[in-house]
Amino acid sequence: MTKPHAVISGASIAGLSAAWWLRHTGWDVTVIERAPAFRDGGQNVDVRGVAREVLDRMGLVPAIRAVNTTETGTVLVDRDGRVRAELPSDGPDGATAELEVLRGDFARAVLDALPAGVELVYGETIDEVQDTAGEAADGADADRVTVTTGTGRVLHADLLVIAEGVRSRTRDLVFPDDDVDARDLGVTMVFGTIPRTPTDDDRWRWYNAVGGRQVHLRPDPYGTTRAILAYAGGDGLTGVQRDEAVAALRRRYAGAGWESERVLDGLAVSDDVYLDELTQIRMRRWHRGRVVAIGDAAWCVTPMGGGGASLALTSGYVLAATLSARGPGRPSRRDLDAAFGAFDRWMRPLVDRIQGIPRGIVHFAYPQSRLGLAARGVADKVLTSALFRPVAAKLTRVADSDVPLPPIVAHAV
Repeated sequence: MTKPHAVISGASIAGLSAAWWLRHTGWDVTVIERAPAFRDGGQNVDVRGVAREVLDRMGLVPAIRAVNTTETGTVLVDRDGRVRAELPSDGPDGATAELEVLRGDFARAVLDALPAGVELVYGETIDEVQDTAGEAADGADADRVTVTTGTGRVLHADLLVIAEGVRSRTRDLVFPDDDVDARDLGVTMVFGTIPRTPTDDDRWRWYNAVGGRQVHLRPDPYGTTRAILAYAGGDGLTGVQRDEAVAALRRRYAGAGWESERVLDGLAVSDDVYLDELTQIRMRRWHRGRVVAIGDAAWCVTPMGGGGASLALTSGYVLAATLSARGPGRPSRRDLDAAFGAFDRWMRPLVDRIQGIPRGIVHFAYPQSRLGLAARGVADKVLTSALFRPVAAKLTRVADSDVPLPPIVAHAV
């Protein structure tokens, strides 16, 4: 019996999770990654809700615990660094989750656990996708998806999984514009790693300033500090040179206070600065023919929604589980349609809940005036008070599902 073959585009959490589970259910797997090598680094992500069960089924909970960021809690601070409120971090899904990890460390744990038979191809991009059905002129089976890379490599597969980022080029090759709704949330975030100082501790410290500006400092397990600048608005800095971006950020953060100058000085020399204007992706459908999109390419929830890494990990499992239900061997299009339908029915309610960012949240999270900042401070104290603490705790439980995970049907590898 011929083994089914999947090509996966993207070697971060969603793509590697799909590779892990598809291989365990009998697929040959090729993973294509545009970066020249595995991408370490990145900022804090976490494993929440149903994703903890997926991680446990992979046997990777100890590996994630071993690279925990060391963060123990989350506090809101004032201009002088004094704590004005503390977010609930008790339980596995607090503001600081029980399983808190850097993105690169999370992906590395899955990468290191990949079973034999997964081929990884770095430094390649997908330039063309052809999804054909029927029989070729020579009588051969032509029901397949054919991928051509930028170097001219041609891969024939039974399934293409697009597990790229929010601005996925491969998704845009396959899905028409009316399938993809890219929503600008009106927030820019800048991430980087800066030197740790004696004043840093084991908490996520979060500061709001007038002008819709935020500064965040978070510990990591490597003796450095992960810094974030976040602000309301976009000024076209994506894709510009770092020096130009930092100069623009210095102008925006002039007089912001707290650790803003230190963060800017650190970003000026950091080797892993990443800037993004937050865009939420909503797709009318996640599959077309023999192609399916998962992770940020399909439903980027952005850091404002939270739970993106948990959705990414879970999506790889659910995709493999729904495909495994059809039995071994190469799937027909009818098989894939049934599997994709089951995948959609399980994942979409979870995704929709996380994507449902309330209207006006940007104005609340990024107050522009002193009056707005004062109102935000009052709201923070109310939400973190003993009376409302249970309500605040529910806001961080973003990847829970009352529906059991679909079962995996293992087939010979």
